Parts: sequence; C-alpha cells; structure tokens
Amino acid sequence: MLRLQHIQAFQFKNHFSTQQGFAKKVVGICGPNGAGKTNLLDAIYYLCFTKSYFTHADGPLVHTGTAGFRLSGRFAYPATEATVTCILRENGKKECSWNDELYSRNSLHVGRLPAVMIAPDDVELIIGGSETRRRLVDGLLCQLDAQYLQQLMEHNKLLQQRNSQLKQMAEAGRRADALLEVLTEQLAERATLLAHRRHQLLKVFLPAATNHYKLIAGPHEQVQLSYQAAVPDGTTASQLVAHWQQQLGKDLALQRTSSGIHRDDLALQLDGQAFKQIASQGQRKSLLFALKLTEYEWLQQHKGFAPLLLLDDVFEKLDHQRMHNLLREVCVEKPGQVFITDTHRDRLERQLTAIAADYEILELQG
Repeated sequence: MLRLQHIQAFQFKNHFSTQQGFAKKVVGICGPNGAGKTNLLDAIYYLCFTKSYFTHADGPLVHTGTAGFRLSGRFAYPATEATVTCILRENGKKECSWNDELYSRNSLHVGRLPAVMIAPDDVELIIGGSETRRRLVDGLLCQLDAQYLQQLMEHNKLLQQRNSQLKQMAEAGRRADALLEVLTEQLAERATLLAHRRHQLLKVFLPAATNHYKLIAGPHEQVQLSYQAAVPDGTTASQLVAHWQQQLGKDLALQRTSSGIHRDDLALQLDGQAFKQIASQGQRKSLLFALKLTEYEWLQQHKGFAPLLLLDDVFEKLDHQRMHNLLREVCVEKPGQVFITDTHRDRLERQLTAIAADYEILELQG
C-alpha cells in the first residue's frame, strides 16, 4: 500500500521550513485561511508529479524573498520504501530524484507515485471548456502508460509546429509546403495512437463514473456521460492525413489545425440536458467527485495498489448526505491514504468520527 510517512518543505510557497509526519490512513489538515493547508497538499502533489497542481511554472512556488525550494518525502511503497526529493535551484534548474538517484528526465517519475487531487476550482471540469476534460483523461493515461505521456508530449509539440507553419503559409499566400507535409504525417501517427487509447479508456471509464455519481447523489438523478471524439476509433494515420489535406483551405484561413484529438470533449448531461446549464452547485460537485473517484479506482486497478487521495476544501457546496456518502467511500471503503483540508476542525472531526475513520488531525497555525 502506498503511504506518505513524512514530508519536508523548505522555501515552498508560504512554508519557509516545515516538516510533518503522518501515521494514519486519513489525515485531516486544519487551520485558518492562509495557514498553508492547500500549499501542503500541493507539496505532496509535487512529489508525485514533479510539478504543482495549480500552476505550470515553478517560479511562483518559491517562498517570497527567497530563491529556489526543496521538497522531500518518504513513502512506504509496496514491498519497499522510497525517498523522493525535488529541488528547484537558484538558477531555475529543477532536479528530482528517487532514493538519491537523479532522473535523466523528470517525466520518468510520473506514474510511480499515483495520486488524485480534488480542489475547489476543479468544478471547471464540469462547467469549463473542453481542455479541462481532456486534461483529466490525459492525466490518467499518463500515470498508467509512460509511452502515452511521451507520445502526448511529441503530439503537442508537433501540433504547435504545424500551426506555426500554417500561419507562415497563410501570410505568404502558399498552399503547398514540404515541411507541412512532414509535420502532418508525424502528427497523424501520434494522434491516431493517442485517440485509440482514449477510446479504450472511456469505453469503461464513463459508465463507471455514472455509477459513482449515483452512489454520491442518489439513484433518482439520471446523468449521461459520453465521449465526443474528433477522431473515430480505428482511424489510420493515412486516413487522418487525407482528412487534414481536405481541410487545408480551412486551416490556412484559421491559421491553425481546426480538427484533431486536441478538439476531443466529454458530453455531460443531466436528465437529457446540458449538465452545466441546469445542475445545482451540489450536483456539479457530485459529478466532479464521481469523475475523480473513477480515476482513483482505475489507477488502483491498473497499478495494483491505491493512489494517494488529496481533498482540498471538499465540504463547500455539498449537503450533509452527499458529504457523508463521499467520506464513507473514500475514507472507509477505499484502501488508500487520504489527506483532507478544512478550516473547521470540529466539523471535520465530527464527520470522520461519524463514519468511524482511522484518522489524525494536523493543525496549522495562521
């Protein structure tokens, strides 16, 4: 079973120097706003992914008035233990290691310590643009398959290059270009592989997420989830190249690649209508949890052990029954370690005691 036993954070966000040990399955992190509860969760996430959950850049993570940061965590790993260290040097260079052995590429670490994070702004997954939902799917597949991560990185770079070439061609008034042909072929090879993996996943993932929603919200609410794929399953690279050749006039006019897996989306409906248009805040958050818990179960099934679950401010916008159902499932029925933040210690202790969870409370001072 994967457990975080100890963490040290130096010059990370508002934690100038802190260390904490964790002994229980469920860890409640309490304190007033600004005490660093969310930042501690983000430090845990960083050790699992070598990046922040909330920002792509490392610079904003450095404690004000300092240069660089250091994070270190000791994990009880199936059949062994591991110490993970992430350092941002003063010159901006990032180094990450597993038991003091430096990674040649930080992306090699992704998937070794699976984790699922749920934060308040994640409601954008339900009400925001398609990019947020693609990120959910890609994030899960990247934790499961290092090849998918590599192919996705190459796809995104090629897509950027193709878009840049389309812009140059449009500005120059050209319709034929040898470099564009090469980029299109290389992009199609990766896109069809990624599309197939997405189809495989979502064929099982979406029905499971629907069942999770019923467990949290109750069987009376009918939610429908479907995959809106821009590239049909079974499409070959040559077929995709032919499609983009037919779309060339449109792409030149727009100066970007107008179709492809970067346009994929998940359709979310409640009682046959667009979910984000009619759902209450509680229903939106229930669906968010349903999607994330399905991600959790999928990781557990394919890794052979449960991932870490990081819950930031989960009590907001959920009624008592939905919260009770959620906490029972993640803190009692699920085997993995859970970290939960809340501004009200009494409320958190009351909820965890009611479900007989094995928990401890860590209180941070403002």
